[in-house]
Amino acid sequence: MSKIQINGLTKIFGSNPKLGIERLRQGKTKDEILHETGLTVGVNQASIDVKEGEFFVIMGLSGSGKSTLIRLVNRLIEPTAGEILIDGEDIAQMTKQELIDVRRKKLGMVFQNFGLFPHKTILDNVAYGLEIQEKALDERREKAKQSIIDVGLSGYEDSYPSELSGGMQQRVGLARALANDTDILLMDEAFSALDPLIRKDMQDELLNLQHRLGKTILFITHDLDEALKLGDRIAIMKDGEIVQTGTNEQILEHPANDYVSNFVKDVDRSKVLEASQVMRKPEVLISAKDGPRMAIRKMEEVGASSIFVVDKQERFQGLLTIDDAIDCQKEGDLIENYLITEVHQTAPETQLQDLIGIAVETKYPIAVIEDGVLRGIISRVSILSGLVLGKEQEEEVIES
Repeated sequence: MSKIQINGLTKIFGSNPKLGIERLRQGKTKDEILHETGLTVGVNQASIDVKEGEFFVIMGLSGSGKSTLIRLVNRLIEPTAGEILIDGEDIAQMTKQELIDVRRKKLGMVFQNFGLFPHKTILDNVAYGLEIQEKALDERREKAKQSIIDVGLSGYEDSYPSELSGGMQQRVGLARALANDTDILLMDEAFSALDPLIRKDMQDELLNLQHRLGKTILFITHDLDEALKLGDRIAIMKDGEIVQTGTNEQILEHPANDYVSNFVKDVDRSKVLEASQVMRKPEVLISAKDGPRMAIRKMEEVGASSIFVVDKQERFQGLLTIDDAIDCQKEGDLIENYLITEVHQTAPETQLQDLIGIAVETKYPIAVIEDGVLRGIISRVSILSGLVLGKEQEEEVIES
């Protein structure tokens, strides 16, 4: 279900924006319109569809129009043309009072510069939005305290902003947005002013909050690594236009044009790709009830020196090597007595950077396990090729 739906949203800055709209319809570029009319195209016919509970990131370089776009979503900037649907209602057509009601009930905003009142305590800062809504004192203090706990600032309720670090102040801004209990969080470069370590902590905290609370988040950033870490989907902007929308894997593996390709070429893929994106299905498996002769035959068929063993529900049991299978056959024993169970295991969502060291050290493929079930395996070549190649190229390398 769509939570935010933007259709053909356009913003022209200048005294005669209709003239800019006409030029856009003629196919003129942003630079051509500026040269011919003196008008600035802030956002050019942007369309996105954000699902309920989705973490949607809009990214681009300075001047790409991303901050203008998010301010159009809650009408801090008035659109020139297009629709902004929140739960199916077009806020571009709302009266001032209707817009205020939507902002209070559905849209929470977190800015880059924190926007805290220096003379108010942390508790009062967090409760400010509820005070504006004329909520009862007890209610707003209770909600504010819970939001402060949610962002990890319990104990700082009576402190003042000047007594907190930058990262802690940004947590206060986030707590204030959460206290209003809106469905949607709009976050404009919220972490860009923070030091790298604090920024990483805030990213992790935000992901945990979104997982727990199920908010719909529209997040603006100029940092591609941040976008790839946080976003369920990403929209990349250039000169006011959205040039590509997709998951992080789609953006990395199938860039829409040279601009996106150049944008992502230097990405540290180990911080982006997960185990599920480089794992492959084992060429052969055997059941724990199969005998050593079956295991040896299957390994000979594919030229493998080991084979993974599962039960009837494909739950991981262990790994059997060709040498152990031969010994098992000679002894007339059960293969379960020869299984290697200390195989490195990982979850599908594990980042590649956490598997590189393991892949270098281990003799056997890494087993990707989810709820006890063997979902796939990761070999050393899968990791190394995943870091430098696209998915199709990676599969060609593995087949070779």
